[in-house]
Amino acid sequence: MATITAGVVLMRWPLISAILMFMASTLNIKLRQSHYPALAIMSTMMGVGASCWFATSLLGLTTAEIAISWLAIKDSVVEVISHAPPAWPLP
Repeated sequence: MATITAGVVLMRWPLISAILMFMASTLNIKLRQSHYPALAIMSTMMGVGASCWFATSLLGLTTAEIAISWLAIKDSVVEVISHAPPAWPLP
């Protein structure tokens, strides 16, 4: 039984993150109704984090791949900015 539980936990990260998103959404609704806005914002951030985790796990992205992609985007933006004129015409 422990082997099955460990297998489900270790191999089903998207399922766990979907459950976390649902729980954060439900908690957010309950906290807003109870007039706890700070805790509602915290549960919203937990839901956003779980949804990002869900999306990256579905795409099969790892932290290293995200870092490499971020560096490529940064290099592209720097390249585009370097070709900008020194002074933009003001209207």
